[in-house]
Amino acid sequence: MDITRSSPAPVRVVAVPPEPEPADLTALPEPITVEPLQPLPATATTATATTATTSAVTTTATTSATDVRGRRSRPRPRDLLALLRPGQWVKNLAVVPLALLDTHPWGAAAFLRTGWAVLGFTLASALVYVVNDLADRERDRLHPVKRHRPIASGRVSTLAAVVLTGALALALTGWAVAGPAWQWWPTALYLALSFAYSQGLKHVPLVDAFIVATGFVLRLVQGALLIGAQMSEWLALCVFSLCLMLALGKRRHEMTAAGRAHRPALRGYTLAFLDHLVVLVAVLTAVSYVLYLRDDASLAAGASLVTLLSAPCAVFGLARYLQLLLVEEGGGNPVHVLFRDRATLVNAALWAVLVALALLLPQSPA
Repeated sequence: MDITRSSPAPVRVVAVPPEPEPADLTALPEPITVEPLQPLPATATTATATTATTSAVTTTATTSATDVRGRRSRPRPRDLLALLRPGQWVKNLAVVPLALLDTHPWGAAAFLRTGWAVLGFTLASALVYVVNDLADRERDRLHPVKRHRPIASGRVSTLAAVVLTGALALALTGWAVAGPAWQWWPTALYLALSFAYSQGLKHVPLVDAFIVATGFVLRLVQGALLIGAQMSEWLALCVFSLCLMLALGKRRHEMTAAGRAHRPALRGYTLAFLDHLVVLVAVLTAVSYVLYLRDDASLAAGASLVTLLSAPCAVFGLARYLQLLLVEEGGGNPVHVLFRDRATLVNAALWAVLVALALLLPQSPA
């Protein structure tokens, strides 16, 4: 009996070994936790993220491309108007009516014919702007400022610009047919020079600036021809030299802002050469203006004092432009420089008042 009572002891010994089995079960989580961490699917994650990013960029690029194509196919009226450069139309308003200075007495017919000349040159200049932007679109994309133009930036497609060119050509033809016979030749000559300029003459140093200045003289000739006035040679020389100075100043600004790569003609200039030319032409402008007032201007009797006072205004305007160009490094857009500078605007207003008084003063009794 004592022996049978002691037999359960081995049973207890046998019962103890099963307890390590739960310890083996606790070892099971080790492969579960370690195995996913060892591969560290960071590469897979980054690859997935890279793929997702690439697909997102591709989708965005495709979307933007379709947006650009959509914009190119449907140019906004504002972009088409910007292509015509309405800010430059003031050149026609400033030059063509100068023919009225030699017309006395003034009448409604003279003003209507002046407006007709302004309209013709506005259409012609807008046509030239569109053609030039079409020809220079690839080069303009490399310029820090001109790359924002409608064609260079892609806001207006090439097809839309060509259609606009045809519409302007038709409108200009209608203007020539409706006006006096054979009095549109200055505008036609301006178009011929401008197209020759865009086809290659703009790459010839000095010739490019002289063609631009000649275009403004043709504006003056067109106004005088339609009004029936006899154009003064001194006034024509004054307009030519003034516009030549502005053209040379624009090229100087382009050289300092974007270098010589943008405009091939700039390779024939240096800053020192342009500085000398600008000052020389400014002196010619002042001298021809004074000679025009003395010899050819249709001034009222007794207006010599007013005429004398207007000469310093003209010289101050030239000096102020040279200051903006050479000191303040401006001159990229002559219209903006001349019509946004307060000193220039005040001086121009005073000059206009003096010239108007010289023209409108009553005749002094004999």
